[in-house]
Amino acid sequence: MDPSTLSPIDLAVIGGSGLYRFPGLENASRRALDTPYGPASGEVVLGDFAGRRLAFLARHGEGHTLAPHRVNYRANLWALHALGARRVIGINAVGGIRADMGPRTLVVPDQLIDYTHGRITSFCDVEGAEVKHIDFSEPYTAGLRRELLAAAAKAGIAVIDGGCYGATQGPRLETRAEIARMKRDGCDLVGMTGMPEAALARELELEYACLALVANFAAGCGDEAEISIEEIFAHLAAATAQVPILLRAMLS
Repeated sequence: MDPSTLSPIDLAVIGGSGLYRFPGLENASRRALDTPYGPASGEVVLGDFAGRRLAFLARHGEGHTLAPHRVNYRANLWALHALGARRVIGINAVGGIRADMGPRTLVVPDQLIDYTHGRITSFCDVEGAEVKHIDFSEPYTAGLRRELLAAAAKAGIAVIDGGCYGATQGPRLETRAEIARMKRDGCDLVGMTGMPEAALARELELEYACLALVANFAAGCGDEAEISIEEIFAHLAAATAQVPILLRAMLS
């Protein structure tokens, strides 16, 4: 596919758990790309939203069939880049560690710690490829973060500015001891898909920001003795409903 034959993409959105299709996308078409890194999580859906061109990709597949450690993050980012996307918002379902980051809270984090293992974390991990040592001091693009925060204010949606995202392996939830360690490390949120996505976006020189949707308090951080998966998805549905409203304000 020749990207020059497509309309320019104003924003790409990677949907996490609970966001498998982007509501309100008009004139939608699908693109399946062969990537040098294998198959992406699914077809990229292109369409019009708020008068702009938007690309959407469901990170776990439209049927939520890919566990966090099985997602082909390289293929996903490469496909969006090949289609002409230069700005990417990652929508991530997370658990709240900090007391003010309870269920249904929206957060735009500014830092992260990577606890994952065994994932392919770089485009340089190919024999003969040039090794790039990217600056990752600030893992999210400051300008794109500001746009998200300004859009939330414009739409009247409460969003917390800043926080440290701790990326764990999954797909199991964490133990109380693991969350206690993450809290000591300075993590405010815990999720399973924040890395290597953010680093790969930086290698491709994409603008990248995370919009984290809190689905539950992490183990030992709330009043619940046990985390209910049913409650997680109910909280996610409520938080996810605000995403198109926020992004419409951002793009309009």
